Amino acid sequence: MTGTLYLLPNLLCDEASIASSLPPNIHEIIQKLDGVISESEKPARRFLGHFKRASLPQKLLNEHTDLKELPELLQPLLEGKNLGLLSDAGLPCIADPGAELVRLARQKNIPIQAIVGPSSIFLALMLSGLGGQRFSFHGYLPRDAAPRQEAIRRLERNSRKEASTELFMEAPYRNQELLKALIETLEPTTELALCTDLTAPTESVIVKSIAEFRKDGLPEINKRPTVFVLRSK
Repeated sequence: MTGTLYLLPNLLCDEASIASSLPPNIHEIIQKLDGVISESEKPARRFLGHFKRASLPQKLLNEHTDLKELPELLQPLLEGKNLGLLSDAGLPCIADPGAELVRLARQKNIPIQAIVGPSSIFLALMLSGLGGQRFSFHGYLPRDAAPRQEAIRRLERNSRKEASTELFMEAPYRNQELLKALIETLEPTTELALCTDLTAPTESVIVKSIAEFRKDGLPEINKRPTVFVLRSK
């Protein structure tokens, strides 16, 4: 009999509550696992430790994984073992490696079960109030100044043309640099939401027009996980 691949939600931060962030059946599911496919080892061990299963066997799937390795990752499932797919934070396959593994698992008729849990992208979209009828997530913007500025302008044009909400993020230690670039580049009437430390006790959601940010000054979000949400009128 083929095992089941469970798509497991992870906490968005260490301070988040298991009870309020994850479904009650997560305990039962993790006890069924024979191993996990994780984005990186330490966050997975930390998460599994909440359920006294930190010693579960792990194999890695991240941006460095060659697609040729995917069949090997799935082999235990074909042998009847249950595996969990686990991101460093939030949901697997959403702004995260894993989609190709799930696709291959479907081709091999491996049962797949997705478990509900927190997603910083969807929480930011909800909390911003900037509109969820039409939206796009763009991952990380370019690091270099010129292509980053062009990407920002392109997102603003797309938001205005399509009446859409645009979401993106940055490595936390570069948040302040990106925020400054946004304030310098965007039109005064464009609205920007900074959704920071989501689900943590320090959670903060700031929604202002670019003109208001220029007037009030910039909040300090350096080294604090943040989802940026943009809407142009």
